[in-house]
Amino acid sequence: MSAPERKVARLFRPEVLALKAYHVPDREGLVKLDAMENPYAWPKSMVDAWLDKLREAAPNRYPDPSAASLKAALKRHNSVPEDADLLLGNGSDELIQIILMAVAGRDISVLAPEPTFVMYRQISIALGIRFIGVPLRSEDFGLDMTAMRQAILQQRPGVVFLAYPNNPTGNLFAPDAMAEILALAPGLVIVDEAYAPFADSSLMSWLAKHEQLLIMRTVSKLGLAGLRLGFLAGAGAWIRQLDKLRLPYNINVLTQISVEFALANYTVLDEQARKIRQDREWLSHELNALSGVVAYPSQANFILFKLKRADAGAVFHDLKNSGILIKNLEPAGGPLRNCLRVTVGTRDDNQRFVQALKQHLQRRSYE
Repeated sequence: MSAPERKVARLFRPEVLALKAYHVPDREGLVKLDAMENPYAWPKSMVDAWLDKLREAAPNRYPDPSAASLKAALKRHNSVPEDADLLLGNGSDELIQIILMAVAGRDISVLAPEPTFVMYRQISIALGIRFIGVPLRSEDFGLDMTAMRQAILQQRPGVVFLAYPNNPTGNLFAPDAMAEILALAPGLVIVDEAYAPFADSSLMSWLAKHEQLLIMRTVSKLGLAGLRLGFLAGAGAWIRQLDKLRLPYNINVLTQISVEFALANYTVLDEQARKIRQDREWLSHELNALSGVVAYPSQANFILFKLKRADAGAVFHDLKNSGILIKNLEPAGGPLRNCLRVTVGTRDDNQRFVQALKQHLQRRSYE
């Protein structure tokens, strides 16, 4: 160990030293189907109107610290109850960090069913908070309510995260199970609806009857991933306290203008989401038609699938060498063993992926 490394080891907490940085693979020259992005660009007329709007920006001035106009637009387009408040974050990751910073230092835990979005665990550990992962049912990735009840009653978590739909599995948890968790949980319940544009269900209306519920959403999956904007909706008593931990001017002026403009042109984004939902059904059918492949039902803009015979890691590398990048979930192990996740892309990208996967599976069956 070098001298600088010894100093780092003495200064930084063991939890931080044990973490691995979030890895983003190189995308150069690849068909990118690994990050749940909307694959469609805006039409030229919309881009031109957007650039005209950006000319009104004053980058020499700080942005509106409250982003009042943007918040109003987000409430309208997301059916947020009138009496709910919003907290904006630089992506959902910042909102998760703010929530966990608010409870860090107290003798409480954070709980989430797993597998799920990795940042719930990652940020908890980084802040020195005990994280409890409750395994999902292996057969269908549904909530194991016996295990969830036991964990909530014994551990008394200060925060429960529920991704709805769940990432990386794509499924919606049963509403009656979600309602029971809300009744049992002693603290906050965060329902992460990052994939709401592609799902047939939302718990946004539940805010009116569950005071400890907060709904988190992002504009990333809708087609604005590069703008990094997430929001948290809930009772003012929670939002006002969490806002104290939000860094000043965290939503830059270009993001505020751009997201508000995009929401004013929502029909374009809505049509893109409709197309993705339609192509998701085609892609799911094609995957399930392949011998040795099981595609799980999805309410998101991605599909999790398991390989029964071929090695997932090897197929992942085969696809990457063919110019197609998807997500390899094999290293996570457990119920994700031999699983891969593919984002729903354009129809051409989806067809190219299916054809390449079919070829690699056939080749490996003869090796």
